[in-house]
Parts: sequence; C-alpha cells; structure tokens
Amino acid sequence: MPLPCAAQADIYADHSGPEEADADQKTPDKRNQPAPFTVSVIGIATIERAQIRDLSDLAGLVPSLQVRQQGNIFGPQFKIRGFGGGFAGSVPLGAVPLGSEPAVGVFVDGVYRSRAAAEIGDFADVRQIDVRRGPQPALVGKNTPAGVIAITTDTPSFDWRGNVEASFGNYNAAVIKGVVSGPVSETLALSIAGGANRRDGFLRDAGSDLRLGDRDRWFLRGQALWQPDAQLSLRIIADVNSLDENCCGAIRAAGGPVGDLAPGNGLRNYGISGQIDYDLDMLRLTAITAWRGVDSTANRNADFSSADLLRRDSLASRARTFTQELRLATQFSGPLNFQIGAFYFNETILQTGQVQYGAQFPSYADGLLQSASRGAFTVAGLETLIGPAAGQDLTGRLFAPGQGLDERYRLKNEAFSVFGQANFRLGERVTLSGGVNYTRDKKRFAASAISTDVFAGLSLQRIGQRVLTAQYISSGVGRALSLPGPASAIQVSNFAASQPETYGTIATEALDFGEVNAVLTPAQAAADGNPQTVGNPLLDLRGLQFLPPFLALPNAVETGQTSDGRVNWTAHVAFELSRQIDLYASYATGFRASSINLSRGSRPFGFDQAALDAAGLAGANQGYGSRFARPEDTKVYELGMRADWGAANANLAVFQQSLTGSQSNLYSGSGFVLANAGRETVRGIEFEGNIKPARGWLLSAALTYLDARYESFAFSAVGDLSGTRPAGIPEVSATIGAAHEWALPRGDRLILRGDFHYESPTQIQQVLPGLS
Repeated sequence: MPLPCAAQADIYADHSGPEEADADQKTPDKRNQPAPFTVSVIGIATIERAQIRDLSDLAGLVPSLQVRQQGNIFGPQFKIRGFGGGFAGSVPLGAVPLGSEPAVGVFVDGVYRSRAAAEIGDFADVRQIDVRRGPQPALVGKNTPAGVIAITTDTPSFDWRGNVEASFGNYNAAVIKGVVSGPVSETLALSIAGGANRRDGFLRDAGSDLRLGDRDRWFLRGQALWQPDAQLSLRIIADVNSLDENCCGAIRAAGGPVGDLAPGNGLRNYGISGQIDYDLDMLRLTAITAWRGVDSTANRNADFSSADLLRRDSLASRARTFTQELRLATQFSGPLNFQIGAFYFNETILQTGQVQYGAQFPSYADGLLQSASRGAFTVAGLETLIGPAAGQDLTGRLFAPGQGLDERYRLKNEAFSVFGQANFRLGERVTLSGGVNYTRDKKRFAASAISTDVFAGLSLQRIGQRVLTAQYISSGVGRALSLPGPASAIQVSNFAASQPETYGTIATEALDFGEVNAVLTPAQAAADGNPQTVGNPLLDLRGLQFLPPFLALPNAVETGQTSDGRVNWTAHVAFELSRQIDLYASYATGFRASSINLSRGSRPFGFDQAALDAAGLAGANQGYGSRFARPEDTKVYELGMRADWGAANANLAVFQQSLTGSQSNLYSGSGFVLANAGRETVRGIEFEGNIKPARGWLLSAALTYLDARYESFAFSAVGDLSGTRPAGIPEVSATIGAAHEWALPRGDRLILRGDFHYESPTQIQQVLPGLS
C-alpha cells in the first residue's frame, strides 16, 4: 500500500496521541518501535467527533499548534511551539506575503504544500492527521524547522463503501460532504469525495449592511488505485477546491462608521499527483510526483472606514509547483532499519497588485498635512509653495484621486535535497535513531512597480533647500531695500541687476543657509540652539509620502538571486523503562531558506547604497531596507516521556528551541519589511494525557507552556527588540475535553463530546517595550 505521507515510512510507526483510539486501529508492539519523538496522531474517530473540518480546527486539539487566518483567506499562519509560517515577528491582521517560506511543512498524501494558500481546504476522506513538533529534516525535503502537519486520506477501497455527512448551525451554516469508493475491476479501485461549506458572515458592516467573515467554499477530490499484484501499487489523486468569501472584518478601536467596501477573496487550488510503491521483500521503493496550481485574488478595504480614501487595494497571484520525491525504506526484521530519499522542488510565482487613492483622500491628506506641520501647511498652500522649487505646476496634483501604485513580482524557486534516517535497536531497551539532510535552495526574483503618487516622488530635502534659499534671498533683499517685509520676485531681480556685488553676498549666504537647514527638522534645529538654524519644515511631511518610487530589480547592482545550502541532522535515544513507559532525549537542527519580499515594501539593502549611487540608480526617496530575509537556522534540545497504561496514557516533553537569524516580518502600513533577528529562544513544557475512568467515558487534557524571548534583535523594523517577547506566541495554551459513548441496538452508538480551548492573552503586533 502507498505510504501515508512523506513524513512517514514503515520503519517510523506512529505513536498514538492521547485522543481516543479508532476502533480499527491496533496498537503496534512497542518493542519494535524506533526512538519516540513528539507527535500527535489524530485519527478518524477524533476527526469525526470533534468536527475537524479544516486545518484551523486542529488548534483546539493540539495546544502547541496555532492556526491564524485573519487578514485574508489565503494567508493562514501555522505555528508549532511558537514558530511557523506567520514568522516570529508580528504581521497585523495575519497577512503572510506570498514570497515567505513556511517553517511548518504541510503535506497531503505525501505532497508538499509550499504556500499558505495551498493549505486551505475542507476535509472529507481524511483518515489521519499527524502533527510532528520540531525540525524534521531527515524525513522530508524542504522547510520543516518548526514541524510537520501530515494529512493522510483514505485510499480507494476494493469493497463498496461510502458515507454522507450534513451539519447545520447558526448564521445559516450548512456543511455537506461525502465520499464513495469501490472497485472497477479486481486490480482497479476508484473513489470520489466532495463537499460544500456555506455560512453567513458574523460581522455586519453598518455602512453597506454586508456580512463579513462568511463561508462559501466547495471541493472535489478523485482517486484511483491500481494494484496488479501484491508488490506494486499506483495511486493517482486529482483535486480542486474553491473559495469565494468576504473576509475579513476589523473591529473598531474607536467610535465612527465602518467600511462600506467588503473585502472580497477568491481562491482556486488544484493539482494532480501520482504515487508508486514497489515492495521488494525487505525493501520498499516509493516515488511521488505532483503538480499543483494556486490562483488567488483579493480586494481589501485597507482604510477600514466608510470614507472613500482608497479607491482600490487589490492583489492577485498565481503559483505553479512541481515536486518529485524518491524514497527507499528497509523492512528488515533485525535491529537496523533505514530510509534514504531525494526531493526536487520547482515553483514559479507571479503576483500583481494595485492601490489607488479615492475621491476623499485629498481632504484626508489635508488634515494630515495640517497635523504634521502644526497648521503651517494645507494641500493647496503646499502646492503653491513648493511648485516653483520642484520645477513643475503642482496645482491639484498632490494626493489626487486615482494616484497610486501598480506592482508586479515574479519568483522562481528551485530546490534539491537528499536525506536519510536510520534506527538501531541496541539490546531490549535502547533504541538509537539518527538522520541527515542536505538541501540546496536557489531563488531568482524580479520586482517592478510604477508609482503615480506625485507627492511621494518629491525630494523634500532638495525642495526644502531651494525654498529656504529663495526665502533667505527674498528676506535679505527686503532688508537691503528697507522694505517692511520680503522682496517680491521682481524686486529681487531688479536688485540683482542694480547691485550685483551686494546681491552676490546675499546669495552666497542664502546657499549656505539652505544647505545647513535642509537636512534638519525644525525640532532638530531648535535643539541645536543656534538662532540662525531654523530647519526644513518639509521634512516633517516625509511620513506622508506613502507610495514612493520603486527601484526595479534585477538591476546593475542587485542580481535578484539567493542561493542557500545547509546540512541538518537529528539524533534520538530512547530507553524503555518498562513496557508502559519510554524515556527519550533528542537533538535536531532545521533550516528555512531565504524568504523574498514580494511587496511594495521591498527596498535595497543599505550596503548597496554606494553602488546604486555610483550607477545612478538611486532616485528620490529611494529608501533602504531589505529585499529578502536570509536563512533561519533552528536547534532543538528535548527530553520526554511517553507512557501508556491502557486505561490512561500521558506524554510529557521539555524542550529548548533556538533560532539564529529568525525571520521577522512586519507590516509597515504600505508594505512588508523582512528582517533577521540575531537570536530567538523558546523554552517550553508540553503535556498531553487522557484517562478512561469508566466504560464509555474518555477525559483528556493538554497543556503547552512557552517562554519566548528575542535574545538579540537590535535592528528590527520597530527598533531594538532584544529581551522582549515575540508577538503572537501565547505563554499558556490548554485544552480539556470529555466524551461519553452509549451503545445502541444494531451496533449504533450515541456520542456526546465537548472540549474547551484556552490561550493566555497575547500581543498580536510587535511593539517596543513599554508600548501597547
């Protein structure tokens, strides 16, 4: 039979978690198991009884797993023990850029889902879900430093079977799904599964009376299984799922109208895969080939108000992914078994976006200008003042409706890895396990954007210098002519012609005055204490240059390429204290390749400034930051116990996970800023357990405690975060549950189940210490 997923092989039998066991699931002989590692196995019984419909529902069963889906439907964040696709830093509203590498690998029937949008979908024929904590470099081919979520679906059956499930709830919720499977011949079986999920939104937009946060999705999945003999099997899977929802609403922090533009999201996720398994007595050869496509569109009400501030804020993307994996696993009866494999990954991403100012943006900008300048400037007054110095007529052109940014990005990612792991049973009680992985990851990317934001394209320092110089000359000539105020342009011209020497002296002083003051804000000038230093008031307006010009790449200085390579390894030792209790210790390293900034916040690195200046590429308001976040390396130490007494079982783990170069992502208001922290550490304790106090009863509890800190992060997007707790990581997560089952006539059962999940209060946005 085909292997369930790339993260599993015959020599790595699953260790059942504390949830109730399935009726048809037999506990294997523990003496034949490899060294235990931290994994929660969620079987079909739990999936059905806990109403697990998609990955976001798993967080209620596995406290160390966080799933966030807030900013849009295709940006879910998966975190295990505080690390994952949402980054250690903060991403307000949950938006995860498409160029970001995940740290939690999601696999469906052995196929790697490389981007967050490809990991969304409802379940119909899922048999088992494994949540594996910590780096898994020796079992899979790419990007699993935080862990793995492995989803295994039912294979087609050679006996006819099927089921249909329907459920209803508040907000007109209705879910229907089903699967049917059966033989076509003695060697060929087929199955088809599908479903639909509808629900009204639970947030009402008072401006438009639309409902936000709704559900409108469907999926279809077909499989074929060909088994011509006992050795060979071929499994082909084709699937498609669609989402078209108004997601996601924002809660107002202050009174006032809410947005009248519903944020719409559309997603199509589809693919086909083939898996061949061939048994050679004591060896099993597996090959998995897959192609997947993800198309998404989003329209956002980014100003979160009923005013027409942003006419448009849209994003569209397309990803095409090809993967190929080969594995050879032994099935020896002796103390040694091993697995070796190779993995190839090829992905192309295209992304476009557009943002435009709305009809009411000039009025809004007028208020911002007056606030920033303490009443000195209005939009009309500023246009009149700086137009001559800018060398153009700016009347009606600052913050005008329709101005904005059109952007386009492309990413080509190619990766190759080889990996292997071996288990050796040393005597009757000790099992040793170790593995190694080498990955080479290459990315080529291109980015371009055209800004029509006139104000954002102005150099306020140069314009301010010209304005200050002209004002000094006007005032100087006025004093020389004993005028009551500054001289007019005609008076200055006449004075220059009639008294050239005096004018030359005034002009020289004016140039010095403009040069000195152009680089200082009024506040900096006041602190200087020199009465001749007044500063450049235009510099206070730099924060209103929302959409500055964008330097496209590749260019003569920036190649638009990254190339990362790492060797990572794992080591486990397990000691069988008794037939009921295992103790273990493990060490593992992980690696996340560079993440590319595919957003308007992408800016050249500061160390490229001199070269860009020399090449004449640095334009007005260039700005410097980062084009990508460099690789992230993980180290995990763990001690644990796994115990099973029949009527009760318990798992306990104590660990420390450290990240060097932790990838942090922050939304700046107009784009994303990627950066690498120096070091981040999470120390934690995990407990899972259940007990069957009486026939038909099951009580369960799980607890995760996380102590997370940035050991060093001096140059984050918001300042020095060293010593602070990363945003989005709760200190305590806990789940308790109870279930009771009554046996009914004819083999039927009545099941009552309830559970409660708790997370301690968490800062969702990264801020400096002392701020909230």
